[in-house]
Amino acid sequence: MRDSPWLPLVHRGLRWSDLDLDNRVLYVRHQVQRRRGVLYDDDPKSRRRRAVPLPALCIAPLRWHRMRQSDARTKAGERWRDSDYVFATRTGRPVEPCNLYRSFTRVAESAGLRVIRLHDARHGTATLLTAAGVAPRVVMEILGHSQISITTDVYMHVVQDTQREAMSHMDRLLRKRRPGRD
Repeated sequence: MRDSPWLPLVHRGLRWSDLDLDNRVLYVRHQVQRRRGVLYDDDPKSRRRRAVPLPALCIAPLRWHRMRQSDARTKAGERWRDSDYVFATRTGRPVEPCNLYRSFTRVAESAGLRVIRLHDARHGTATLLTAAGVAPRVVMEILGHSQISITTDVYMHVVQDTQREAMSHMDRLLRKRRPGRD
């Protein structure tokens, strides 16, 4: 797990049963929370269960990770706790949030990237989708926001930048087509 550059793409409560790798779908059904020092499963934030399409580039690393985890299960023997977590410790338990962040930091630094909060990776996804012209309603569904206003309020600057870029394209096209310039 510690060498996986795609580590921040999915949440630490993800289970293998939540993934359909053949159809490239992640099902958000639950999350892991900490309350009074104890990790427990809970419904997703705002109780919204949903299916999220996975980028194709995530499938091979997830399959590779599943094989590595199978080896870890074999090595752990009776110490393995069969929890079905995608991101588990060497004995199958859920990964502690601080350890997940340490792994994320180590991967980012080794790749020469600026270290950010894990939640910022989520913002990065939304920003890239918005900048690529993906409709705000689609971004909202992928992020699991309960209202479109949450998505547009948080990412409006990207929408505005994209609109400016679109108008720049329009300017270039119109300049090329002005009479007398053909």
